[in-house]
Amino acid sequence: MHSALEVLRSDDQIAELVQAFEAGTLPRPAWTHGAHLTVALCYLRRWPRPLATERLRQAIQRYNAVAGSGMGYHETITLAWIAVVAQYLAEHDFGQSSSSLTAGLLERCGDKHYLQRFYSPAVLMSETARRAWTPPDLSPIEPDAR
Repeated sequence: MHSALEVLRSDDQIAELVQAFEAGTLPRPAWTHGAHLTVALCYLRRWPRPLATERLRQAIQRYNAVAGSGMGYHETITLAWIAVVAQYLAEHDFGQSSSSLTAGLLERCGDKHYLQRFYSPAVLMSETARRAWTPPDLSPIEPDAR
């Protein structure tokens, strides 16, 4: 498997990352924040948002079960990042390569603390937010969100 930075060099490497993630063979150290966002971007380009969301939710939970995630699945973080990636795609996807879009996404929104623009740490890291969608308490993620 490639390092997170190498994955961004080609669409083939991104496809390899997604395939290994879905198969549960992606080494745990390779399941980075950037890898999460890359997979989300690929799913949102492949399927309508509701279907991409459900497939991503299931795939992350399946991968965590196989790879033995220390923290487990977090519903609000997953859905918030899906909203961020969907917003990014709505503004920037004009049919360019996945590698180009992923590089732009990670440059613009790739900071692990990006969600703190929308959530206070207390709300985002709460057990309630881990189990179920919790709306942002600081600022909407999407312009039309209420």
